[in-house]
Amino acid sequence: MDNITIARLLDETASLLEIDAGDPFRIRSYRRAAEAVEQQTTQLSTLVAEPKQLLAIAGIGKGMAANIVELVSTGTMPLREELLQKYKPTMLELLRLPGMGPKTVALLWSALSVSDIDALETAAKEGKLLELPRMGQKFTDKLLKGIEDYRRNSSRFRIDDAREHADRISALIQTFPGIDEITPAGSLRRGRETVGDLDLLVTGPACEPNVVSAAVEHVAALPLIDKLLAKGQNKVSFTLRNNLQVDVRLLPRASYGAALQYFTGSKMHNVALRQRAIKRGLTLNEYALARLDDNTIVAARTEEDIYRALDLDYIPPELRENSGELEAAANHTLPQLITLTDIRGDLHMHTDATDGRNTIREMAEAALARGLSYIAITDHSKNLAMTNGLDDTRALAHIQRIRAVDAELQSEHKGKIRVLPGIEVDILADGSLDLADETLAQMDIVVASVHSHFAQPIEEMTQRVLRAIENPYVRILGHPTGRKVLGREAIAVHIEQILKRASELGVAVEHNAAPARSDLNDLNLRLAKQHGCKIVVNTDAHTTAELAQISYGITQLRRAWLTPADILNTCPTAKALLTNLRPRP
Repeated sequence: MDNITIARLLDETASLLEIDAGDPFRIRSYRRAAEAVEQQTTQLSTLVAEPKQLLAIAGIGKGMAANIVELVSTGTMPLREELLQKYKPTMLELLRLPGMGPKTVALLWSALSVSDIDALETAAKEGKLLELPRMGQKFTDKLLKGIEDYRRNSSRFRIDDAREHADRISALIQTFPGIDEITPAGSLRRGRETVGDLDLLVTGPACEPNVVSAAVEHVAALPLIDKLLAKGQNKVSFTLRNNLQVDVRLLPRASYGAALQYFTGSKMHNVALRQRAIKRGLTLNEYALARLDDNTIVAARTEEDIYRALDLDYIPPELRENSGELEAAANHTLPQLITLTDIRGDLHMHTDATDGRNTIREMAEAALARGLSYIAITDHSKNLAMTNGLDDTRALAHIQRIRAVDAELQSEHKGKIRVLPGIEVDILADGSLDLADETLAQMDIVVASVHSHFAQPIEEMTQRVLRAIENPYVRILGHPTGRKVLGREAIAVHIEQILKRASELGVAVEHNAAPARSDLNDLNLRLAKQHGCKIVVNTDAHTTAELAQISYGITQLRRAWLTPADILNTCPTAKALLTNLRPRP
């Protein structure tokens, strides 16, 4: 019972209470507790023996501490079981659909006895939703599209979720003596935004053929396994509670490189690599690169050995998509891909002035601790009322607070960190901006983003974005397609037209590193480079912890073949960065 599971169960209990029209204060207490649990770095399961330690966590009172103890001990709690007796568990799945909040789910249950996605789809297609309040044809059409998207994506997992599961499983496997190395393979290692299943390759003395059976038994008994699918001589397959399938392979060191190359993929990259091997009288599989005539092993221990034996430079996993990487490796023209250490600044983040959780100073100090030289504070503008967005008056006052913190930190840290005043200003439906030009003129960094009216026709949306970036104070176009990975499709927009105009104007386009967005995606990033766009990578962090999301952004930049020279916030100083951005009027 880890923190993620505890948080999910508390949040689901809050949703069930809301469906049940429960006390709003009680509902909020469960939501607040779920958020608090999710943010903890210490596993709460280790604290339940001393409940007083739970009470030290903000948002956890005596009653909630008792609930957490019950969850860790039994896997559930009385209130949750009581509500699940009253309402069907499948109703929780309805909450994952667009527009389906707890009150809507409760209405569907009381009016139509709808409790699962299949019944909801049938009711929508039969027009029964039109008889209910606030459920017109537009809502019905959006819902049916949401059901279609949900079914398509329900077997996929975001890269950050997959990484988190990989780390948890690896930590448990690592407790077995004689395990040296555990490496995720497959699409996770290649950095795909979503993962269908998880491949983990394990090696060390405990994985040698004559002793591996004990390690196999250890893996097969991991406490987080929901269903054991298979257990072989050196492989264990299982699913987690969320239906993510995990394949663990325990391999001798001598063949680890061949297996890592094979199971990393992609399929088409491996096909092309095998064809290259055959032309050289070799055969390549998960065990080794060997001669066809006598099966003598040529390379197996490391991936580098395998690529070298095929007269290729080593190809980073992010590039292995059969999109020209073999030709570049053969011609010694692979790019020197960007790395995390190349990033010197982060130009998009939020504080507690709007919907962030930390202060300006806390965000700046966390950035300094991560080795950054500059950041921009870019809280929301007023159009996003749900985020407590800033109007012109508050925005101007916020600039002064940012400049004050900047001066303090420059003095305290001898200029090692600069804090630039900025804003994430909403692009309104007609392409105008949410704040006055006189206010934007006071900002060092103006990020313009679409946050509403996502259903505009493609021509209208394109003109909306084009009008916004014509504003001379806009220096960055934020998350340009507005998508949410596995959650919301990209807006309908002529992206190439926008990239061309952004390049002409000198407006930088953002890769939003938050795994929920990953926008621009890798293909559009390559297109942006082709059109000569300035590119920045930002975290869109709302907490100090989310500054770590930059690593996911770096992965996507690498998948797009980008180098440090392609990314503006590799500039060593804030002054250099501002010089390279679009000049202000």
